[in-house]
Order: sequence, then C-alpha cells, then structure tokens
Amino acid sequence: MKNAIRIGSGLGFYGDNWEPVVASIERGQVQFIASDHLAELTLAILQKDRQRDPALGYARDVVPMLLRLWPLMQPRGVRFVCNAGGLNPMGAALAVRNALAGAGWHPRIAVVSGDDVLSLLQDTGKRFDHMMDGTDVSGVRERLVFGNAYLGAQPIVEALDQGADIVITGRVADAALFLGPLVHGLGWKLADASTPEDFNRLAQGLAVGHLLECSGQGSGGNFGSQGSWQDIPDLAHIGYPIAEVQADGTAMLTKAPDTGGLVNFDTVRQQLLYEVHNPHAYLSPDVVLDMGQITLTDEGHHRVRLTGAQGARPGDQLKVVAGFRDGFKAEVSWGFSWPDAWDKVQAAEATIRSQLKAHKLPFDELFVEYPGLNSAHGPLAPLPPAAELNERAEIWVRMALRTPIKAAADGFGRLFPWMALSGPAYTCGFQGMNSSSELLGIWPTLIPRNRVQARLEILESST
Repeated sequence: MKNAIRIGSGLGFYGDNWEPVVASIERGQVQFIASDHLAELTLAILQKDRQRDPALGYARDVVPMLLRLWPLMQPRGVRFVCNAGGLNPMGAALAVRNALAGAGWHPRIAVVSGDDVLSLLQDTGKRFDHMMDGTDVSGVRERLVFGNAYLGAQPIVEALDQGADIVITGRVADAALFLGPLVHGLGWKLADASTPEDFNRLAQGLAVGHLLECSGQGSGGNFGSQGSWQDIPDLAHIGYPIAEVQADGTAMLTKAPDTGGLVNFDTVRQQLLYEVHNPHAYLSPDVVLDMGQITLTDEGHHRVRLTGAQGARPGDQLKVVAGFRDGFKAEVSWGFSWPDAWDKVQAAEATIRSQLKAHKLPFDELFVEYPGLNSAHGPLAPLPPAAELNERAEIWVRMALRTPIKAAADGFGRLFPWMALSGPAYTCGFQGMNSSSELLGIWPTLIPRNRVQARLEILESST
C-alpha cells in the first residue's frame, strides 16, 4: 500500500498511438498504465474479425504495443491494465504471452472475463429493453451475435493483488481500468465500501479514470473552439495525461516532461464533461459519481488539482452492449468537376435512383451526403444556392445503401461504372464500388448485476 499512485493513460481507442505512452513510462514516473481499446462500437469491429477467424475477436494492437512497452516497463516495475481482450480476452492474453515469450520475456499475465452475457440475452423468458426507446429485444433476439456487460474494477484489483504484471480484460467500464490500480495500490475499499468516505474516494478515482480514459484528449488533443485550439503546443509529440492520486483521493493531473499538449483548467474541464449525460449521477459499476462539487485548481506548469468528487453506492444493474445482424451496406462516392458540377451531381443521383427502381433492388434506406458541404453537420449545414454550387471546382456525392439482402448490396456498385462514358460530363471518378459489408446493429440494455459473474485466470508461464 502506497501513500500516492501515479497512473498514466494508455490508448483511447483501438488503433490509437502508443508512442506517447513511452514518454509516460520513461519520464512520467508512473507505476501503472491503463489502456482503453474499446470504443462503444469496437465490439462490432471485433465481431467481424471473429466471424473470419474464431481465434480473433480482440484488439490486435495490444501485441505490438506491449512488444514496444514491456522492455521499458519491466525494469521500472510499471504494470499494465487494458480491455484489449474485447470478445476474446483469453485469445488476446495468449497472443501477448507468446509474442513476449518469443522475445525472451515472461511477465505474469491475468485474464478477466465473464462479461459475455449473450446466452442470458437469448433467454426467451426475459425482457431486455432497449435503453433508448424501450423496445424489447425479442425483435432481434435471433440475430444477436454478441452481448457483453460492463464489468467493474473488482476483478482488476484481484488480479493486481495476485501479482499480475499485465491484466487483459474484456468489456469493462472504461474508468474501471484506472480505478482498479488505485484501489489496489492505495488500499481503498471497493466491494466492502460502506461509508461516505469510501464512496467519495471511489468517486475521486472514477473521476480520474474518466479524465484519463481518452488518451491525448485529456491533455489538449481535440480541444478548443475557434481561435483557441491553435494555442495547444506541439500536438505531434503530445504527452498523454498522468494522475498522481493520494490516499484520500486528491489527484493532480499532469503529463510527462518535455511532451506536447496542454494540461490546464480548460483542457481538464472539457474532458471532465465529455460523454456525461448527468454530471450529478455519472453511473458506473463501482460507484455513482456526483461531479457537482468537484473543484479544479490550475497550479500552472501542466498541473491541475482535482478534489471534491462525491460518490454513492452503485445500482443493482449493469449496462450491456449487444450486437445483432442488421442487414448489409454498400456505398459509392463519385464526383464531377466544373462547370455545372452541382447540376451534374443531381442528375447522376437521379439516374441511380431510377436504376434502383428499374432493377428492383430492395433496400431500406438510401443515404446521400455531399463531402465538403454537409458531411460533418448534416441538416445543420444549409447548402448554398445552386448557382453558387455550380461554380465550385468540384463536388462529390456519397450514396450509401442499406438493405436486408446481401445480393442487393453486392449489386449496388454495378449501377455506376457505365456513367464514366454515358453519364454527365467530366466525372472525377468512382470510389468504393466493391465495398459491400454486413451491418451490425447495437442494442444497449441493462441486466441484473447478480446475473453476471466476473472470472479471473492467471496464465501459466510459457517457459
């Protein structure tokens, strides 16, 4: 048990940059790195991997990441927690163990699973209502392909208590990746938390996790409004945020020396409010966080003190993210050049709609947007008058077809090539004519906490 713990941010999503983590390990004096590889839709990506190869289903960047980081972590005693296991945490752990063993390294690796609740969702005797619209899962139950509950920090604490150097989990709440090392290292109560002081410490830890879970976004990345984002220094060499947390929960947010980015009152408060529906009841499996009394004190030199988080006992349900087969998608982009670029795009779009009708291709939706005009803001970006658009040097259009029939998606791209010679003049070319893919819909729901049992396994060394 320590008086203070320094914990650094790892990745913020599958495919993020791990070079800033090197600086945190080498110069940030961290004892732990916690790395979040699972954005909300990442499980859908991993499911497609698993469909192609049952041995996959995990965030494969964890292997090269740890090959890079472990030789830096080992001599400094830095320990690593991540949710890169995705839909296959054991597969991820075995891949990491084998890769590191091949380089002569043999860390103690723990695997946290038990988040897979697909079989429970498929129980026809139970309702699992959609969290947004209240509909029952029965309409998609036969098409479900994964269902994972958001576990809390307790199994991570147990893995670290058992001496794990690397902890690989499936779906856990993002901030729990950080709360686990804090509970372990500072001796906080978690499963047996009962007093206001217990829950307030956990709330501070959860707030720290929330501030660190998005890698560089917590240290000036993705920051600011017009005229302010330009002041963030050296994003090319950004340092990911680090928190030094005291035994009472007081935390100092900072980053490694000689790195880019910015940690100040504004960058920290932006991240604090990121993805928060109710700041007075930020729900997690471990504690309910009330941000209303949080104080951020900017002490300068990339140091912001965090105090005042208040916590309450968590509820008796866990959030679940499930995925179901939801038809197929095909998309094509193409463009036309001046003169009359806008009129040409409109004529080409009308031609495609006519072709869809003539070929009797079944579809549920045809989505149309114009990159560079309204892709970012949709209806919030009114289009200029047609006369002005016709003077543009070029205009592109993207059409995406959603259909329940795979053959219809596969055939969508074949409606376009002939227009290269027989459509409106001066086409800029086509992109994506063979881009059909299966769609996975997301089903967020709740499940009783007592139906979910986390499991912990320590891998035997491969030597």
